[in-house]
Formats: sequence, structure tokens, C-alpha cells
Amino acid sequence: MIADAVVYLQRQLKRMPLWVLLQDTRSVFIKDELNSEIAKIAIPATLALMADPIASLIDTAFIGHLGPVELAAVGVAIAIFNQASKIAIFPLVSVTTSFVAEEDGATSSSSILADMSYSRIQLQITKKYYCYQNRNTNKRRHVSSASSALLIGGMLGLIQAFLLIISAKPLLSYMGIKANSLMLSPAYKYLTLRSLGAPAVLLSLAMQGVFRGFKDTKTPLYAIVMGNVVNIILDPILIFVFKMRVTGAAISHVFSQYLISVVLLWKLIQQVDLLPPNIKDLQLGRFLTNGFLLLMRVIAATFCVTLAASLVARLGSTQMAAFQICLQVWLAASLLADGLAVAGQAILAGSFARKDYKSAKEMTSRVLQLGLILGLVLSFIVGVGLSFASGVFTKDIKVLQIMTLGIPVLVSAASVVCLLLLSSHYGFVGIWVALSIFMSLRVMAGVWRIGTASGPWSFLNIC
Repeated sequence: MIADAVVYLQRQLKRMPLWVLLQDTRSVFIKDELNSEIAKIAIPATLALMADPIASLIDTAFIGHLGPVELAAVGVAIAIFNQASKIAIFPLVSVTTSFVAEEDGATSSSSILADMSYSRIQLQITKKYYCYQNRNTNKRRHVSSASSALLIGGMLGLIQAFLLIISAKPLLSYMGIKANSLMLSPAYKYLTLRSLGAPAVLLSLAMQGVFRGFKDTKTPLYAIVMGNVVNIILDPILIFVFKMRVTGAAISHVFSQYLISVVLLWKLIQQVDLLPPNIKDLQLGRFLTNGFLLLMRVIAATFCVTLAASLVARLGSTQMAAFQICLQVWLAASLLADGLAVAGQAILAGSFARKDYKSAKEMTSRVLQLGLILGLVLSFIVGVGLSFASGVFTKDIKVLQIMTLGIPVLVSAASVVCLLLLSSHYGFVGIWVALSIFMSLRVMAGVWRIGTASGPWSFLNIC
């Protein structure tokens, strides 16, 4: 009786949507087919995602040696640029990845069925069959979602560049940099020059979404590494040798973004015919409809970080310099989890296209478990690493002292326990505590949606 009750209880637990967090935990560290597929996509995607923050960290290190005023000014300018970019980037890349993966998966399934039928009829002419296969392999594909993504990305990039340039001073004023501030001149120069790279940024990210939809994360990695290596080489030359200071940092970054775009476009046109057969084939309406909710989500998320940067800027250049270093490290570390998200998104799109909900559930469970493990590992690495390596970014004693206050909160950004430990501190630390609460609430909301199997998690009730 007891054994039957235990078995019954286990079955009931496994039917609960939240069981997806505990499903098949033993396989997390096993090199099975699912882990191999995730790693094949996630590792190059993670490296590609990490490349830009690492380049920004190196920018921060170079600019930090110019002084706390320049570092703080660039920090505010980057916060504004990132806020404007992320509003468009996340919906564009996410929707592009899903649509391209879905369209490519449907095309691949149709091709497989056609090839199977063809092989049954033409078994006696094997040689001709393989010639047919080779011709299809070398033919460029028509992927309407790819053409739509590039068109939208280019338009958004031009609009973003125009708006940032004409509103640079009002935005800097809103962020706490007044007309008599020493930070105004370097921040204005950096923001206006960096804005010229907005079209390249959004175009390259749209193309990255296309490649991710094809489950190809290596090509974007190679292009991004190439661009960022050029950025790292140009940084010290323009900043120190030609004495262009923050202007040189902005120019090197913009040049690297256009280089990345050119390389990605060159590789993409070898695989995809970017000119659609008909204007009606463009999926502009579908992109806008599905991207709206993602847009609202990104605005809410990035607004909190931008508001935090604005509040720190009002505390002074020293506090802003410390915040900029901590923020760049935090963002660079958190982007590691986005590699898992890319893998999950690309594979899930194919599973949903095939209506294979069992595979979708297994993928969801594995990605969530790997994400939890990765979060714990990153907390340790960031906490220990930044404590010992903070001198790489600046030699200013005051900036380093303020950074030591933010590190404990930075590494516990998934927990509100830090409130009890740091309740006696205000100002700089209080802002990081607020960001920790923000991240904790996001985790709680996500777990609640899984538990109710509502919205995008409704498939958990199917299998």
C-alpha cells in the first residue's frame, strides 16, 4: 500500500508543470544527444554574446586610465545608447531567430519528404539522385523572414541614429549631466559618434538572428571576434597615440561594428537570396505584431538599469565610474546565460513546428537546469574575480573603494537576502540592492508562469 501510494504521488508530481525544473536531473552532466545539441549551438552563441561586453570592458579599462570623469561620462553615454539599442535589439533578434528557424524547419521537413518520395521512384538511377541533391544543396534559399528582418533592422538603425544625435544633450541632462558638468563634453562626443554605428549594430544583430535560426552560431562568432579584435587594436592607438581620448574610443567601436556587418552580409548572401520574389512575401506585419510584447518587456527591463545609471550619475563622477565598471562586469557575466537561451529558442522552434511537445518539454527542462547551475558558478567567479582584478579597470582609490561596496550585491543579484546584510548602506549600494530586488521579482514571476502552465508554457500540460 505504501509503495503504491509513493508511486501514485510520484506520478502526480510529474504531472505538475513545475516538475519540469526537476525532470531528469541526472542527465544534466551527461554527454547525451540533447546536451550535445545544446552545446553545439550555445557555446559559439555564448562566445559571440560575450565578445561585445568583453570589448566594452576593454574600452572601459582604456578609458578608465584617462580619469574618473571620462570613465563616468562614457558610462552615461553607453547607458543611453544601450537603452535605445536594447529596445529594438531583443525583439528583433528573438523574433528573427524564431521565424527563420520555423520557416527553415518547415522547408527542411518538406525537402525531406520530397527527397523520400523522389528516392522511392528513382532508386534505379542513384547517380542522378545524388546530382539532384548536390544541386539543391548549393542553391541559395528564399527565406522571407530573413529579408524582412534585415529591412526592419536597417530602418530601425537609421531612426535610432537620427534620434540619438539630435537629442543627445537633452538625454544627457535627463541622466544627471548638467550644462556645467565636466562630464558633458566627453559624454556628448562619445554618444553622438557612437550613434553613427546604430545602423550597423541593428543590421548585424538581425543577421545574427538569421544565422541562429539556421542553428549556425559559429559564423556570427567569427565575424564578431574579427570586429572586436580590430576594436581592441584601434583603441590604444586612437586614444593614446593620436590623443583622441573618448573620441578615439567611439570611432574604433563604430568601425568594428560596420566591419562585423559587412562580414555577416557577405556570408549571408552566399546562403540566402535576400531579394524576395514578391513584396507581399515580406512578413513585416507579423514581425511587428509578435515583437510588440517583447518590446514592452525590454522597455521595462532596460528602464530599470538606465534609471539606476541616472541616479548614480547624480551622486558624482566617482560613483558613476565605479557603477560603470560593476555594470559592465555584471552584464558580461549574465550574457553567458543568453547562449543557453539561443540554443533553447532555435531548437524549440523546430520542435513546435513538428508539434513534438515531448522534445520541447525535455529541452525546456534541460535549459532551465543548466541555467541554474551556470548562475551559481558565475556568482562565485564574479565575486572572487572582481575582488582581485578591479585594479585592471582603474587606479583611482576612491573608485576602487566604492566598487568593493557593490561587489557583494552584484554577485547576489538573484536573491534579496543581501537586503539584511546591507541594510545600513544607502546611495551606491542602495541602487545595487534595488537591481537585486528587480532581478528576484523577474525570477519569481517566471517560476509562477511555469507553475500555472500559462501563456507560452501551456505546452507543459500537453505531454
